[in-house]
Amino acid sequence: MNIVFLNTFEKVWAGESGAQAQLSICEEEGVWSVIWTEGQGEHGASGEQSIWFEGGSWEEMITAFRHGIAVQMGQGYVPLLDGMLDDRRIDNGKGNIFAMLQCYGEKNANPILFDSLREWRRTRAAADKKSAYLIATNRVLWMISAYVPQQLDELKQIPGWGETKQAAYGEDIIALTRTFQQTTSFPLDWVVEALDEHIFREWLLKQKENRYKQQMEKQQEKRALLGAIAAGRTLDELQAELELPRRELLERIERLDSEGYDLEPLIERELEHVPESEQQLVWDALIHVGDRYLKPLLHKVYGDESDVQGKPVDSLYDRLRLIRLRYRRTKGEAV
Repeated sequence: MNIVFLNTFEKVWAGESGAQAQLSICEEEGVWSVIWTEGQGEHGASGEQSIWFEGGSWEEMITAFRHGIAVQMGQGYVPLLDGMLDDRRIDNGKGNIFAMLQCYGEKNANPILFDSLREWRRTRAAADKKSAYLIATNRVLWMISAYVPQQLDELKQIPGWGETKQAAYGEDIIALTRTFQQTTSFPLDWVVEALDEHIFREWLLKQKENRYKQQMEKQQEKRALLGAIAAGRTLDELQAELELPRRELLERIERLDSEGYDLEPLIERELEHVPESEQQLVWDALIHVGDRYLKPLLHKVYGDESDVQGKPVDSLYDRLRLIRLRYRRTKGEAV
């Protein structure tokens, strides 16, 4: 087994050296391994070796590697060679001011005001017929509840709250926050000094840990989907096996196609009973209408949605998506 990367970590208690560990990336015949090995430290005995990843995917290996580092650093381990997490280095608690505002907001959120803001968001989302997160994320609501802006110009200082949200929802938010006492001040530059650097460091590491965990889950879902497609599953079987909404399943399949995976066997299976004449109509419509939107294609080929010859509209959209995949691939090859 070839060791291609090795780094040493040390855990510190009250400013003194403690347990040590080594992190290595190894490769043997195309199989990658990420191995965490705890060593002998004055505050503890030797630990057991942990394998964070083992497999052939470089992408998955790197994500598991970074996720593990974030977890261990959050538990107090410090690497001898820093800068292994892919974006900004985590230094002595200083960093992007927006991240510091977010951290302080989450740590000091007013739970009563937050619940009131969340209830307002739920009601507004239902009225506007849109997803709640498009109105405001939980992170934005945490910050609003922590800083309690009393004026519109104060509300605009909250990261993630831009001009569009201000125009649509600013008055509603201020009407809520004015029923609560403001215990801090604006502008928010005081947060840089008020936020404990160790709390901020732990918060940053937790954000990275969560982000890499989500990436790992997506990569595992992707592997499961590719495996099921290779095993000859139909769309109905894929949907049942992966427990995904139909539209999300098709969107993931489209992403796989854009990444260069061969999905022609799946397309052939699904279009096996669709007449060639119907497929040709869709193809011609793609040429004349374009491949960006599906609804104009549906109307061009099948007429109005109220008149689709008794065929389920959802199944027609499935056909359009699959034929569009083939069409786009052909266009790409032609270029």
